[in-house]
Amino acid sequence: MPERDEPTGALVRPYAVTRGRTRPKLEIALEALVETTVRGRSGMNRGGQGGSEHQYIAAMCDGGRVQSLAEIAARMQLPLGVARVIVADMASDGLLAVYEPTSLEDETDAVGTELLERVLSGLRRL
Repeated sequence: MPERDEPTGALVRPYAVTRGRTRPKLEIALEALVETTVRGRSGMNRGGQGGSEHQYIAAMCDGGRVQSLAEIAARMQLPLGVARVIVADMASDGLLAVYEPTSLEDETDAVGTELLERVLSGLRRL
């Protein structure tokens, strides 16, 4: 195996990161957008208490770089369930803001149709 293909850092089982928990404190959709809060930024600057995963997520979602839960899981190379537990913990501690997607059922038909027309128009321009 070439040296560059070897894993870097400690190999930790995903359940160890969440202390064996599989259920998040908050239900977060796969496409929910995540952003670091002011409290999360100040905790990150002071060294934080959550560990390297918390610091990495806070840095990844800081400075206007809003990320989806799926992107966080992919970039951290963690199972989605593990990322969901970590993000939910951070959100319940006020370190992250989670923006859930709005459902088209919640909107009026006119707004839903308008959104779909804008998406179609954007696709056609590609």
